[in-house]
Amino acid sequence: MPTRRSAVAALRKLEEDRIALEQRRSELEDAAALEIGQVILGTGLEAFSRKGLRAIATRLASLGEAESQRLLKDPATMRTDQTAKPVD
Repeated sequence: MPTRRSAVAALRKLEEDRIALEQRRSELEDAAALEIGQVILGTGLEAFSRKGLRAIATRLASLGEAESQRLLKDPATMRTDQTAKPVD
């Protein structure tokens, strides 16, 4: 029959696991940032301000990949109102 662990020991183990998972998450976030940065470098986006790049990325993420690509293929659909004039 399995030995029963105390609740205190179980809580201690959960806390250790949580700390280990947070550390792993931090490592993976750093690796993901490096991957994303490598994709962006050389595209011209690195010239954008941090604020501008964040705003663009947030908006594109909210639209989703397919909708973002559709809008970028047809810039006329990116107008926010019907009276907007195309930029030449």
